[in-house]
Amino acid sequence: MKHRFLTFIAGVVTFLPLFSGETAMEDSLYVTLKEINITSIKQTERLDDEPEASTVLSGKELEQNGIVTMRGVSDVVPNFFMPDYGSRITSTIYVRGIGARMDHPAVGLNVDNVPYLNKDAYDFDISDIASVVMLRGPQSTLYGRNTMGGVINITTLSPFSFQGWRAYLEGGLGGRIRANLGWYYKFSSKSALSISGDYGHLEGFFRNEYNNKKIDKENSFSLRSKFQYHPFSNLRIQNVIGANILRQGGYPYEYVGTGRIEYNDTCFYRRFTFTDGLTIAYEHSRFSLTSISSVQHINDNMTLDQDFLPESYFTLTQKKRETSLTEEVVLKGSVAKGSYNWITGGMFFYKDLDMRAPVTFKDVGIRELIEDHRNNSNLSYPISWDSRLFTLNSNFKIPTYGLALYHESEYSLGNWDFVAGLRLDYERADMDFRSFCKTGYEIYHKNENGLEPYRHVDIDIDDRGKIKKDFLTLLPKFAVVYKFKERGSLYAKVTKGYKAGGFNTQMFSDVLQQRLMGIMGIGSQYDVEDIVAYKPEKSWNYEIGAHLRFQEIGLNLELTTFFIDCHDQQLTMFPDGTTTGRIMTNAGRTRSFGGEFAGQLHLNRHWDFNLSYGYTNARFLEFFNGIKDFAGKRLPYVPSNTLFGQLLYNLSLSTQKFSQLIFDVNMRGTGSIYWNEENTLRQKFYAQLGASVTWQWNNWEFKLWGRNLTDTNYYTFYFISMGNEFLQRGRPIEAGVSVRWNFNS
Repeated sequence: MKHRFLTFIAGVVTFLPLFSGETAMEDSLYVTLKEINITSIKQTERLDDEPEASTVLSGKELEQNGIVTMRGVSDVVPNFFMPDYGSRITSTIYVRGIGARMDHPAVGLNVDNVPYLNKDAYDFDISDIASVVMLRGPQSTLYGRNTMGGVINITTLSPFSFQGWRAYLEGGLGGRIRANLGWYYKFSSKSALSISGDYGHLEGFFRNEYNNKKIDKENSFSLRSKFQYHPFSNLRIQNVIGANILRQGGYPYEYVGTGRIEYNDTCFYRRFTFTDGLTIAYEHSRFSLTSISSVQHINDNMTLDQDFLPESYFTLTQKKRETSLTEEVVLKGSVAKGSYNWITGGMFFYKDLDMRAPVTFKDVGIRELIEDHRNNSNLSYPISWDSRLFTLNSNFKIPTYGLALYHESEYSLGNWDFVAGLRLDYERADMDFRSFCKTGYEIYHKNENGLEPYRHVDIDIDDRGKIKKDFLTLLPKFAVVYKFKERGSLYAKVTKGYKAGGFNTQMFSDVLQQRLMGIMGIGSQYDVEDIVAYKPEKSWNYEIGAHLRFQEIGLNLELTTFFIDCHDQQLTMFPDGTTTGRIMTNAGRTRSFGGEFAGQLHLNRHWDFNLSYGYTNARFLEFFNGIKDFAGKRLPYVPSNTLFGQLLYNLSLSTQKFSQLIFDVNMRGTGSIYWNEENTLRQKFYAQLGASVTWQWNNWEFKLWGRNLTDTNYYTFYFISMGNEFLQRGRPIEAGVSVRWNFNS
C-alpha cells in the first residue's frame, strides 16, 4: 500500500504542468505575515515589526497541514519540538534547549486570550482554529511564569467573520476517525454565537504482546461555544466555554532487553477539562482597557503498570482534581502620534490541586525489591510479607497563588524603536502531604530444623507535614528595532526567562519505601524537603533577528540567532536503584546557542514553497549529580535540528465541476536527540515524508493525505526504570481521506 501511494503522488507531481488552467487564483494558500490580521491584546497587528522570533499559521495553513493539536506544529515552527509518546498527559515541549517533561511547562499557552495553567491539559484537539501565533524565546515580561521557551496564542474562528455551518469527517489507518460540526450565527451587527463539537477515535498502532490488545486506543469528545457581543463600537465582550472528555490507553513502551511491548497490568489515561473565559475590551482613541477572567478545571486519572514488564512489580494510580481562577487587566496606550506606545497590567491566579498517588506493590515487587533485599543482609532471620499486595499511599493538597505587575514601553525615533519592560512576579505554593502505609511481615529464625516463626512486625506509618515555598523575581526586557520602509526590520534584545519551582510529588512513594526499609534496618532515609522541593529555573536570552520582506518576488524571511545562559535548569530524572518515582532536579548551569530560519516563497499563482530550520546546541556547564560530572555534555531530549520543507502546487481548472486542486509534498526532520546525561545513547536525525492531494469544489473539499510515507523507523522517548531500559517507537506510515464542507448562510 505504501509503494502504491508513493507512486501515485510521484505521478501526480510529474504531470502537473499538463493540467495548468486559465483561471488565476486570487490568493496564495500561504499568505504573508503582513496580510494576516492578528487579534492580540499584548502584541501589535504587525508582528514582523516587533523584536520577536515569531511564526504565524493561518486557519487555511492549519487545515492544509492537518494540524489540530500543538504536536502538529513540531518542526513547522523552527526549534519547536513536541514529541509524541506516552499519553496526552505527557505534553512535553522543547524550544531552544528549554523544556519540561513534568510539572511546570516551558512554553505558555493561551486560547482566545485565556492562559492554560496546567500542561497536562495542553494536548487537545481544536478544529475551529483561526490562527496560531508562536513567539519563541522568553516572554516572561508580558506573559509571566513558565513562558521562558515562548508562548503560543491560539485564536478560534469568530462567528462575526463566518456564518453558517462547517463540517469535517476523516478516516485513516490505525482505525482513525475524526468528525467536527460547527454552527456559526450572527444575530445582529452586535452579537454572534458559534457552537462546535469534535469527536475523535483511534484504534491504535501498537499492540501489547502480553494480551495481544492495542495499547494506544483513544476516544475524545469536546464541545466549544463562543459568544461575542459588541454593544457599542468601542466595547467588546467575548465569552468562550469549552469542555473535553478523553479516554486513552497509551504508554507503548518497548523493553530494550527483549524488543517487545509486553506488560501485564492495565495502563490508561482519562481526563475531563472545562474552561470558561470572559474577555471585556474597551477602546478609546488613545488607550484600550481589557479584562480577562477565566475558570479552569481538570479532573484526570493516570494509571500505570509502572515497571512495564510482564511481571507483577508495582503499579501507580495518580488522580487529581485542579481548579484554577485567573484575572488579568491590561491597559495599553499610545501618545505623541504613536511615537510612544506602552502597555501595563496586573495578573492574579489561584490554583487548588487535590492529588492521590498510591503505588501498589505486588508479588514480584515484594519479593525482589523488599524481601530479597532484606534477607540478603540477614540470612539467619529471613522475613516473609503478610500479603502479596500492599499500597504506599500519598495524598496531597497543593494550593498555589500568584500576583504580578508589569509594564513595557516602546519609543520610536525615526526608523528606530527602543523597547524596555519589567515584570514583578510573586508566587506562593503550599503542600500539605500525608504518606501512609499499613502492612506487616513475619521474621523467621533459620536453624538446623528449617524455619520457625520468631517475631511479627506490624508496620503502621502515617507521616504528615506541610512545605511552603515563596518565589519572587524581577523579569526585565530590553530591545532595539531598526525598521526599513518596505523591507521589514532588524532587532536585538535581551530578556530574562523564569520557570517556577515546585514539589516532586511522585517521589513520596520512594520516601515512604525508604521509611519502610529503615524499619527493617536497611536503607537510608530521605530528607523530605530536600528530595521533594526543587528550585525555580532562570535564564538570560540574548537574541538578534531579522524580518525581511521582498514583495516583488513574493519572498518573506525570518532569521534569528540566540544565546541562552540558564541557571538551575529543571531536569526530570529517574533516580538510580529500584525506585518507583521520577524526580525533578536542578542542573547547576547550562547554555544553549543556535539559529533559526523561516522562509515563504510565493512564486506565482501556482507554486508556493515553505522552509523552516532550527539549530540548537545545548550543553551542561555545571551539573554534578553526586556521582558523575556532566559538564560539557549535551542536554538530553533536546533535538539539535528541526527541519520542515513544503512544496505546494495550486491548480485552477476551467471546468464547471472543479474549483481547484492543491498538491502538497512536505518533509519533516528532527534530531539528533541524546537520551541520557552521559550522551552514550541517541536518536539520530530522521526525516518523514508527507503528501496530500486536495480537491476543492464550491463549498466542498476532498483530501487524500499521508504522513511518514517512507515508514521511517525512529524513537520518540527513552528512559530507565529499576535499571531496565525502555523506548517508545514513533508512529508508522499514516494515510487517510477527509471531507470538509463549509456552508455560508
